[in-house]
Amino acid sequence: MLNAVEHGGRAAVGPVMGKIMAERPDLRAHAREIAGIVREIVAEVNKLPLEEQKRLLEEHYSWVKERLAKPREQERGLPPLPGAEEGKVVTRFAPNPDFIIHLGNARPAILSYEYKVMYKGRMILRFEDTDPRTKTPLPEAYELIKQDLKWLGVRWDEEYIQSLRIPIYYQVARQLLEKGHAYVDDRPAEEFRRYRDAGKLAEYPPRLRAPEENLELWDRMLEGWLSEGEAVVRIKTDPRHPDPSVRDWVALRIIDTSRHPHPLVGDRYVVWPTYNLAAAVDDHMMGVTHILRAKEHMQNTIKQKYIYGYMGWKYPNVIHFGRLKLEGFIMSKSTLKRLLDQGIGAGLDDPRFATIAGLRRRGITAEAIRRVILDVGVKYTDASISYANLAAVNRAIVDPAARRIMAAIPPLPLVVNDIPWEERWLEIPYHPSGKLGSRRILVKGPSTTIYVSRSDRGLLEPGRVVRLMEAFNIEVVDASESRVVARFHSMGLEEARKHQAPIIQWVPGDAALQLELLVPEGLDLVQRRGLVEAAAAELRPGEVVQLVRMGFARVDALETEDGSARKIVAIFAHE
Repeated sequence: MLNAVEHGGRAAVGPVMGKIMAERPDLRAHAREIAGIVREIVAEVNKLPLEEQKRLLEEHYSWVKERLAKPREQERGLPPLPGAEEGKVVTRFAPNPDFIIHLGNARPAILSYEYKVMYKGRMILRFEDTDPRTKTPLPEAYELIKQDLKWLGVRWDEEYIQSLRIPIYYQVARQLLEKGHAYVDDRPAEEFRRYRDAGKLAEYPPRLRAPEENLELWDRMLEGWLSEGEAVVRIKTDPRHPDPSVRDWVALRIIDTSRHPHPLVGDRYVVWPTYNLAAAVDDHMMGVTHILRAKEHMQNTIKQKYIYGYMGWKYPNVIHFGRLKLEGFIMSKSTLKRLLDQGIGAGLDDPRFATIAGLRRRGITAEAIRRVILDVGVKYTDASISYANLAAVNRAIVDPAARRIMAAIPPLPLVVNDIPWEERWLEIPYHPSGKLGSRRILVKGPSTTIYVSRSDRGLLEPGRVVRLMEAFNIEVVDASESRVVARFHSMGLEEARKHQAPIIQWVPGDAALQLELLVPEGLDLVQRRGLVEAAAAELRPGEVVQLVRMGFARVDALETEDGSARKIVAIFAHE
């Protein structure tokens, strides 16, 4: 009950189970049985209106009043950056535009922005797109990534695209070759690996060339005399470094851009820097002071420091953090691209994906994403977020502004007889607070047909009194799987309480719109069809509403006919 009241009238199984397991670790062996009980009780609690939940808390669980009265814990701040000075901190977010960003990518973007704000510094947005062959950039991704960042509230001060900076990397490469810190390797890759793995890299013939020979080969690479795979430029490192990948790593390679053209520069260049060369050069030249990135980049830090040492540069402070996973969602960009290629998914903003665009389309707010990421912070360990936790944060944000709309999915006709009026307008508020206005619903007598959700059929047994939400009480006369017949019983809520009447939502039969509710379930997108009250015609695409006793959903589209709304398409967000 407390969980429901704290989240706008909707309790969730995940947080309740988490609380039980935390307070009673001795019950973990029985978690499966307890989860079943929790699901049943959560379902019962969620059938009650928010005001009724509050009343029951007041009357029967007064011990929680103190907790309800306490202000929420203030958002935890981020730890200070090492060596940071106000006004001098420069952070960067450097996405690869081979796909749009997902929740995991959003973490360094949000953290880099928050630290920029904290220290009144600058933030750089840099598109790292120097691999047109294996990580081919999507032409639309550059703009879509910027749109996602702006939606998240991330604002950057400078913007760069690495594919437009190729001559800069060439200059640094030439300097490294001139100083003898790099060399052109024109031998087969297998031969290099034999020397490296045998611990004889110091004797590798291309490594022993004079700078003049390397510069000549370098010019041949630039002029197109050598083909893809025939030569690379390697940075000299410790030939006996314990990590073989660090030993003389590849800084530049030839890519056949006549076959694999870059979407921005076409086939203008055939020699392309690898990630570590381009990132190292740019971080120095752009004045980056603090790099926030995943710990999977730790070996890249080691590799890049060789360039900084050779060039006499100061390496930025680096903060490595663990992976961020959203349970039940695919976080691999390559996997998401493959799913789209296979026809699974309806575009980059498919609500089944953990992309920022997909979460936005599902009804998750930017503020919820920001809060979750800041709560995880810059921990070195990997972090896993359950969708239930993300939903709980989002629910607290959207609930105060979400209009309540009644729907019947799938619809079951219910005929109400003996209505003691010819017609009556019911004024029903959109929100328990009364701050979101109201809508008027016309109920005609002496008989009318309404629709209820088929899932409520079990509550509609002959002789039972049931309350139609925000309307009046009925008594069931006859019920089958295809239709229910009832008669008017009474008006008041007190009368409903006296009969322990369950409260159900309903939709007027003569003024209903079609509803298509898309429910993401893993990689499935389940279509649930029903009816929704006519007031839904006032909704706008992008608006998050609460479907009474079902959960929150984001309006995806309104289909019209002859200028009037005919159908609402919505995507289910969470309970």
